Amino acid sequence: MNILVAAGPTREYFDSVRFISNPSSGRMGYALAREAVRRGHRVTLVTGPVAIRPPKGVTVIPVVSAAQMARACKQAFRQADATFMTAAVCDYRPARRDRHKIEKKARPWRLLLEPTEDIAAALGRRKGKRLLIAFAMQDRDPRRLAERKLYDKRCDLIVLNGPENIGSHQAVVELFTPAQGWSRPIRGTKTAVARQLVRLVESMRSGLPDPRRDRPLRSSA
Repeated sequence: MNILVAAGPTREYFDSVRFISNPSSGRMGYALAREAVRRGHRVTLVTGPVAIRPPKGVTVIPVVSAAQMARACKQAFRQADATFMTAAVCDYRPARRDRHKIEKKARPWRLLLEPTEDIAAALGRRKGKRLLIAFAMQDRDPRRLAERKLYDKRCDLIVLNGPENIGSHQAVVELFTPAQGWSRPIRGTKTAVARQLVRLVESMRSGLPDPRRDRPLRSSA
C-alpha cells in the first residue's frame, strides 16, 4: 500500500518569532510510519516540527503551518491507499502576522484568530475508496464527540485518545468503526499500538474480517 501519515504539531505565527502551537511530540505518527515501512508499505510522512529522527525508507515532507500541511497532505493523498491523520493541527491561526517582533507594552494586547482548514474533512470529501483514519483527542464526552468526528469527516476508523497521551511514549486508545463499534481500551507503547493499527488497516484494505471480530486487540505491549 501507499500510506500517508500526517504527524506532529503545526505552528501559527503572529509575528516574526512567536507562534501558537500545542505540545504534540509526533511520536504516534512516527511510530505508524516506522511500522508501515517495516511491513513493506510505501510511506509518505508529512510532519510538523518535532524532535524525532524520521524512520529510514520513508518519504518525509516537513511543514510548519496548518496551511502548509493541508497542501502537502492533499498532494500526497492522490497516491495514497490509506491515510493516518495523527497530526495535531492548530484549529486557529492569527488573522494577521506582523513582519517584526511585537514589542511588549504595559497594556493588554488582543490577538484575533481565524479557523484553519479542516484537513481530515477535506480529504474525506475526496477519498473515494481510500481509507481515512483520524485521531480524536477528547477530554470530555469522548466517545460521542469521536463518533461525530468520524461521520462528519467521512472517516473509516477513528482512534480516540486523551490528553494523557501527549508527549508520552505510552498510549491508551479506543477504536471505533461503524461496522464493529467500539473496541475495549488498548494500552501499550506507541510502537505497539502502531503495530496493531497498521495490521488492522491492512485487513480493512484487503477486505479481510476485522481482527476484532475473532479476537480482541491486545491491551498491553
